[in-house]
Parts: sequence; C-alpha cells; structure tokens
Amino acid sequence: MGYSDTEIRYLKGIGEKKAEAFNRLGVYTLRDLLSLFPRKYEDRSHFTPIAAAIDGESVCIKALVATEPRLSRVRRGLELVKFRVVDDSAAVDITYFNQPYIRQRIHKGDLCRIYGRIVVVGGMRTMTNPVYEAEGSVGSIGGIVPVYPLTSGLNQKLVSSAVRQALDACADELPDALPEKVREEYRLAQSGFAYENIHFPSDFEALELARRRLVFEELFVLACAMKKLKNGSKKAEGKKIIPPNPEEFFETLPFEPTGAQRRAINDALCDMASGGVMNRLVQGDVGSGKTLVAAALIWAAAKNGLGSAFMAPTEILAQQHYQTLTGLLDGFGIRIVKLTGAMTAKEKREAKAELKAGGPVLAVGTHALFSKDVEYENLGLVITDEQHRFGVNQRASLIEKGARPHVLVMSATPIPRTLALIIYGDLDVSVIDELPPGRQAVETVLVTESLRLRLNAFIRKLVGEGRQVFVVCPMIEESDAEQQEKLRSAEEHARELQRYFPDMKVACIHGRMKAKDKNALMEDFVAGRTDILVSTTVIEVGVDVPNAALMIIENAERFGLSQLHQLRGRVGRGKHKSYCVLVSDSDNEASVSRLRVMTKTSDGFKVSEEDLKLRGPGDFFGSRQHGLPEMHIADLCADMNVLQTAQTAANELTASDPDLCKPENARLKLAVKRLFEINADTLN
Repeated sequence: MGYSDTEIRYLKGIGEKKAEAFNRLGVYTLRDLLSLFPRKYEDRSHFTPIAAAIDGESVCIKALVATEPRLSRVRRGLELVKFRVVDDSAAVDITYFNQPYIRQRIHKGDLCRIYGRIVVVGGMRTMTNPVYEAEGSVGSIGGIVPVYPLTSGLNQKLVSSAVRQALDACADELPDALPEKVREEYRLAQSGFAYENIHFPSDFEALELARRRLVFEELFVLACAMKKLKNGSKKAEGKKIIPPNPEEFFETLPFEPTGAQRRAINDALCDMASGGVMNRLVQGDVGSGKTLVAAALIWAAAKNGLGSAFMAPTEILAQQHYQTLTGLLDGFGIRIVKLTGAMTAKEKREAKAELKAGGPVLAVGTHALFSKDVEYENLGLVITDEQHRFGVNQRASLIEKGARPHVLVMSATPIPRTLALIIYGDLDVSVIDELPPGRQAVETVLVTESLRLRLNAFIRKLVGEGRQVFVVCPMIEESDAEQQEKLRSAEEHARELQRYFPDMKVACIHGRMKAKDKNALMEDFVAGRTDILVSTTVIEVGVDVPNAALMIIENAERFGLSQLHQLRGRVGRGKHKSYCVLVSDSDNEASVSRLRVMTKTSDGFKVSEEDLKLRGPGDFFGSRQHGLPEMHIADLCADMNVLQTAQTAANELTASDPDLCKPENARLKLAVKRLFEINADTLN
C-alpha cells in the first residue's frame, strides 16, 4: 500500500479505538502522523547532581535507590509508593500515585536514571511521578525527547511509538515537495534527515537543521499555491474598461487626494484596463481615505457602463458608506441603491427592482447583497470592506452575481506586509500610507483606576466644550464570572456614569441588543443627541463621528493591540484635538509594556507588528476567516525571515514554470494540489 494511503489504524498497537483518538488530532494516515510535529522537546541529555537542582526545575539525575519502596493506602482510590534515591551530593524522596506495580520493579540498591520536576520544601527535595529507568536499560533518558499534542485516549509513549513505526515503514516515501535545485541553493537538509530529526533529534543542532528545512518547505508550498491563485486570476478574462482621466473625478472634490490615494487608484485602473480580472487589496490605516479610492473606481466603472456593489460588515457601516458615497458621487448620474437585512420587505423589493433595471448603478449594503434573489445588470466591480470579516464563500457568492467582476478589498487592519502577501496571496496589494491633510493625531495615555476622578473631570470639560465621548468596556463571557466584579460591564458602567453626570445624556450599546435598537442608539450618537456612548467593541470598525474627541477604554489589558488601535481610530476624525485614555490596573509587566506601545506610536503597521509577535496570527485575526491554511510547523511570527526566503524562492521558480509542469516540479505540484484540497474553504 502506498505511503499516503496507509491508515493509522494498521500500525501495531493502534487499532480502531486509538485510531479514532488520532483522528481527533487530524491524523488519519501515516503522512498525517509524520506531520504531527512535537510541540516542544524535553532535554534529557544532561545529568544534574541532586544538590545542584533548582526548585521547580525538571532535571535528569543518576542515583542509587536507598530505601525499599513502601506502598501505603491513604484512602479508598489513593495508593502511594514512596522511596528515597541518593547520589554523591544529596537525596530525593520519590512518590508515585496509584502505581502500586512500581514496588515490584524497584528495589533498594538499584542504580537508576530519573527525569522529573524537583520540588524543595523545608530543605527536603521531592519528585512526584517521575520517569524512571534502570541503569543500562534502553529508554528516553539520555537524549532529547519529543512532546506531542495529545487528546483523550493517547499518551506520549503511544504517539512516539507510532511515529517511530511510521518513519521506519515509510523511509523511502517521505513527503518531499522541494525540487533538488531549490534544496541545494538554500542549503536545506534532505527530507529523510529532516523527518527523523524533527521527531527524534540526535542533538539540538540536528533539530534546528530539520526544523529549518520543514518550515521552509511548508512556507514554500504555501507561497507557490498563492502564486498559482494569483496567476489563475490574472489569466481569467475580465470586463476590460477604458480608464477615464481620474483628474476629472478629483476636480469635483472639496479637497486634494493624497499621493497614496492617487497611486492606489491608478494601480486599480491599470488592473481594470488590463483585460484580466482585478483582485486588489487596498490596505490603509484608520482614516487614510480608502472610501475615496472606492468612489473613484465606482465612477470609472460607471463611465464604462458597468454597475458596482459595495459590501460592508454591519448595518451601521452600510448606512455610513451609503451617505459618504452619495456625497462623493453626486452629480455623476450614478443611481445609488441601499440593500440591507434591516430594511422592510417593500423597501427590499424596490431596491432589487432598481438593481435589475440596469444603467450605471451602485448597490451599497450588507450580506443581503448576495441573497439568491438579488440580480444585477452588468455588475463589473465588487468592493468589500474589512475583508477578514467575511467568509470566502460569502465573497464568492457576490462575485458570482457578475460575469467575473473586478474585485477590490479594503482593510483598515494594518497587517505586516510580508504576512499580507501570504494571507492575501491571490490579491495585489496597495498600501495607503499617508493620512489626508487635517486628520488629527490622537494623544494616547495609560492611567490607573486611582485617576478616575481626574478622568471624570476631563469628560465634563470636553462635553462642556460640545464634544462627545466613547467609553468601551470589554465583553464579559459567561466563563468570566470570577472576574465580573473586577471588570466594568457596559450596562453597569453606563448607569454609574449617568449617576455621576445627571445633566448629560448617556447611552449603552452591547452585543445582546437587537440590531434595530443598536442602530437607533448609534444614530442618536452620530447626530449629537447623546453625550457619552458606552459600548462593547461593536463600535470597533468604521463608524464616523467627527465630533467625538475622547475614547476611554476600560480594562484595556483585555484587548489586543490591533483592536485598541481600531478603537482609537474612532476619534480624531474631525477638526477637534482628540484623546484616547487606556484604563488598566493590571500588575502584569508584559500587559503594561504592551499597552505602552499604544502611547508611543500611532502607526498602525508598527502596532500590528507588535501585536502579531505577542499573539500569533490565529488570535490576531480573531477567526479562521482570514483565509490562512493551518500551519503544521511554521510560526508566522518567529519564522518571518524564512517566510521571506521561501517567497523569494517561490517567485523565482514560478516565474520559469508558472503551472509547475516541469518533471522536476512534479512533487511540488502534487503538494500544492493537496494544499488546495485540504483548505478548499479558505483558499479557493
């Protein structure tokens, strides 16, 4: 049976039940098993004198059993085996819980090797349930031991034994997607060496060589897959436009676009005029003017007789974009139609009829834009805002409404460029790295609860000047019951503020409210009818309130840096000096230094670099919808340098063989195909 076809259950000592446990870890075949890489390693290669062992440290010791093991039954269901071991420097008392058979295996006078955690209490050293091996036996002590992820029904010994069998059985069929030329050019280890030493390293140098090879291979295959996606979309025939002169559009604006906005617009117009389908990401910090870029492209599409659709993640944002785009496109004869889930049945019917009628039309809305019964006449451009908030399948549903429309994705989540090229690998990337003139820098300060009275006085001062205030509280999940008292729930805090400021209008928005009620409260705040808006992070993305000049974030340590940066971007959007106050009583040094990053920079890309280092990509994006395949061994934070090298190698190889048709790239082509199959929902 071929390597990739062999099921895990056929390995000695596995069987149906244990195979099911492996399945829970995503392991079905021997190939999967060999890609179940250790999550860490225990260094059992060095022996430490007992007296030199530090409290709480895991160590290997060579010792003599000094007392005969004694079995004692403390209570029903609890049996202890105790004995003492000694070396030339000191003694350790060993205890095993519920392992009575140990007494039969160990005797006074035996020489042994032991690995475990030393605990020192009142000068006495103890170990509980350590790994015990008789001197001279073949075991794990004396080497580097892999520690695998586990699930119910599996233990380290079983997984390690299964991996050993798989390596021995498949030595000649180990997965190797790297063409020989690439392996030699980048001085990477052979596949056999890499798999052997990632699971059972002979030393730490061999482990590092093995890991570098496998990390490179994983990122190289991913980069080749993304390149293939991009090449495929470029080959797809799109609606070719004759690009109008953008100055014609700019002349109607009450302000001058930035150089970065002009570059992004020109890049996109070139894509739309190329004859292929545009797939472009416009990435810009909060308030950098991405909507203007979208408006210019909608205008260009309309000049060519094509309709456009603009999809936003929330009702509030859809309404805001509808108003903004109406202002920017006024006078060009483009009909703008709003379509959201909150509209009445009659309003929806009328909107759908307008979209079907044809002519230069722009549809602005939420996920309602890709309902089955919505039809478009000559849809040529699809724009999605905050791309990582939409599932890939949702975007695909909208794209299918048109015959291969051009696609523009806008994101205000600053992502380190190298990572963006992987995550949005099928998109070309434009970065808007200039803020429009007049955009206010937001002064950010970190304070503790002890300054609450001064903070309240500051709120009174700003509201007295006619400004408005955002207050954000962390969302409290059911499991956070113990911290309920420490954390400020939005509703409770709103009541407290209303008592403190009886002459002000305080409102509260939280996730459990109906969309209709949430929208009404938000509209009141936008219109200036509310002075202080207390909320959970529902106001995180996009909502524009130029009169809001103060953002207070309670328990700021509970938020990620990128999230804090997004929240800070809600203020400083008008002509008034604006402030962001982070309130935290955390005594955790790492949390405090993380929050200080916010007080030192307003550059979203610098903030995101720090956030990525601290949290990793999974938490960074908040969900699997970011379109990133699961990494088996690569760490997109720690392995950024390998990622850049792998991308360079992938670009060089695909430039000479874009479809991977050369015989020497056959295994790479198979690996790319397999990556697409496994990640069908995220990559296609």
